[in-house]
Amino acid sequence: MSRAGYDEVVLLTGYPSFAARKMCEELVRGPERTLVHAVVRAKFAAEAQSAKDELPLDARQRVNLIDGDAASMDLGLSGAEFRSLAREIDVIHHAAQVSYMGVERATAEQVNVGGAREILELASACASLKCLVFHSTAHVSGDRTGVVREEELAAGQGFRNVVEETKARAEKMMRAEMGKLPICVVRPTMVVGDSETGEIDRFDGPYLLVLLIVTSPADFTLPLLGRGDALLHVVPIDYVVRAAHVLGRHPGAPGRTFHLADPEPLTVRRCFELVAKAGGRRMPRGFIPANLTKALLRTPGIDRFAKSPRALLDAIATPVRYSTSGAEELLAGSGVVCPPFAAYVERLVEYVQVRLREKRARRDADVVDPLT
Repeated sequence: MSRAGYDEVVLLTGYPSFAARKMCEELVRGPERTLVHAVVRAKFAAEAQSAKDELPLDARQRVNLIDGDAASMDLGLSGAEFRSLAREIDVIHHAAQVSYMGVERATAEQVNVGGAREILELASACASLKCLVFHSTAHVSGDRTGVVREEELAAGQGFRNVVEETKARAEKMMRAEMGKLPICVVRPTMVVGDSETGEIDRFDGPYLLVLLIVTSPADFTLPLLGRGDALLHVVPIDYVVRAAHVLGRHPGAPGRTFHLADPEPLTVRRCFELVAKAGGRRMPRGFIPANLTKALLRTPGIDRFAKSPRALLDAIATPVRYSTSGAEELLAGSGVVCPPFAAYVERLVEYVQVRLREKRARRDADVVDPLT
């Protein structure tokens, strides 16, 4: 595809993962003539084509799927392809990453660290790059407590898993090149579904709250997991991609890091209460000590729906707050604002309930659920 007729050319990695797919939809949604080159691993070619086919016709025509691998040398592209892209690209959204807590170290190293190294090589070769948006995570703060500011990275924290560690190392690489290349880093907190539709790709992290509540008997009062006084930092995926899009175009973004988070997060207790209300269940009463919480989250049946309880356990145990001053500054006037959890919790719960009903129907029909 030629650049002729396009106002902006974007390279997107990680497609068709849920976050990258949503990022792509955002990039081609507006009236601007944006062309997206999406790097796709061969094993995901059919899934990527299917995701592209779901786009409106005009948007679909502005997405070019490229056979490659963000974690391979030169993104797995031929020399000619690599040079051609380098001449065209205005913005890069590097969304390829491993976020599953149970991932093997070798895979996390290859994708999170190796991928960052390769995208920096491409950025260095680009002739007209305006911004490389590196999609990181607020959890590079590791086990830190108190207020974490956007400009902070290495603060003596320990890392609770290989994902946090490798994403922090990748972010360190990005920061080292900020003086030479136009790079900005975005750090979302725990990402939940779309605030309008509730759509999500997997039930993990805070979704364990939803699962525990909606799968419990209607007349059963479920106690809180822990005391419930820690803040639960969740952010809907639609806010994340809209904010990343705006920041990728903002002339003041390169050289800076931004927390994409709810500026007024609720406590675990309040989130629990809102989920219970949305699910038609009784409000929580009392609490379960941390050691028993771990046992509860290993209850038979829960693991059929959610991959790992680790993210939620870490959230409950870590009293931390993420400053969003930089993100609020640059997003001011754009119309992009993080909605409060109370405004979309019903859609999240409804989406889970629908998927659970579908899962039971498939189980009864002896069909495997692709989400598990």
